Amino acid sequence: MDVHTTRFGTLSVPSQDELFFPQGLIGLEDCFRWVVLTDSENSALGWLQSIEHGHIALGVVSPRRFVSDYQLRVDRDELRLLELTTIHDAEVVVIASRQESDLTLNLRAPLVINVQQRRGCQVVAKDTYPVRYPLATQAISLRRTA
Repeated sequence: MDVHTTRFGTLSVPSQDELFFPQGLIGLEDCFRWVVLTDSENSALGWLQSIEHGHIALGVVSPRRFVSDYQLRVDRDELRLLELTTIHDAEVVVIASRQESDLTLNLRAPLVINVQQRRGCQVVAKDTYPVRYPLATQAISLRRTA
């Protein structure tokens, strides 16, 4: 299927690459279908591109790359929609964003993805991680591509 995006142009997305978020994301409850794209200039960064809304793309990173002791604790009910058979099938990523000149990570509400079933959900961590965890600007450089 072809997806017309504002950031990456037109993408051809095979159905097997699609991720399904049955409840959408916080603030984006009408975005159910996504694809993860790699950033050719920054191996630490991925892009979660909405298939339904081409103007929505979120930078995502592995939280452990920047916060080595990050551990996600959530209620099991929050992961029910993922249909996990083993926790090893789960991948955790967090949304990276730019706040003026600072880069931040949302450690409080990560995304959990069942890699095998291609299903995802956004959860709220039991621990009091910050919504805007600041990164040193040297650690990762996000740049606008479109």
